[in-house]
Amino acid sequence: MGERLSGKVALITGGTSGIGAAAVRRLTGEGAKVVFTGSREEAARSLCEETGATFVSHRVQDADGWTELSRHIMDTHGRLDIAFANAGTEKNDGSIEDVSLEGWNSILAINQTGVMLTVQNAIRMMKQNEGQTGSIIINSSMNANAAMGNFVSYSVTKSAVCALAKSAAIHCGKSGYKIRVNAILPGVVETDIIAGIINSQPDPDATRAAYEGMSPMNRLASLEEISGLVAYLASDEAAFISGGEYVIDGATTAGMMGV
Repeated sequence: MGERLSGKVALITGGTSGIGAAAVRRLTGEGAKVVFTGSREEAARSLCEETGATFVSHRVQDADGWTELSRHIMDTHGRLDIAFANAGTEKNDGSIEDVSLEGWNSILAINQTGVMLTVQNAIRMMKQNEGQTGSIIINSSMNANAAMGNFVSYSVTKSAVCALAKSAAIHCGKSGYKIRVNAILPGVVETDIIAGIINSQPDPDATRAAYEGMSPMNRLASLEEISGLVAYLASDEAAFISGGEYVIDGATTAGMMGV
């Protein structure tokens, strides 16, 4: 793997599993110094040993905790170049009729407010870089464009953070910062959680086929493919890309064949 991120400092939220952990591996592999957050300390320990990244226990919706996290990054590294706002949840979601106010609020706190706080604090740190440079990537979902009837809170928040990315990108550009903000919209990804769902079903093969059949490419995305897009957007190769939505779902939401 190359060193195109050498000398850069990255923050990854929700980095202890899934796409977040894959991004920790990819960005450290490309030369970045990575700080990642989450709440699963045992998983974090293993990932730190594997990659050399640094873990800070923090939940993205904890507004007060951002002060200490930002201080740690700046005191340790003196700068922030990349922020991947990855932390998210769909726990306690439901349809518009079934979702509780508690479930709605808990999902919005992580998926929407947590992303806002990530972007806000990343900009504050990146403004201190020489030349005020940086790249912020928000992990949205293909469900920003194709909402799920049984996951209303998740669908709404994933759509909302795309607007957040665009608003922040415009603000940074108009303010004269060389800070870019983009959103990625993954389809179904072969994470441990998805694998666990598939294997827990009475007919795992049929369940896997159903997931794979959502994409015209007839497969799931790999973690390496998603983290590769993150690494590209984080790199100087993407220096004129800002305010974008990058769909990576194997044409799942592109349209339909017709009859």
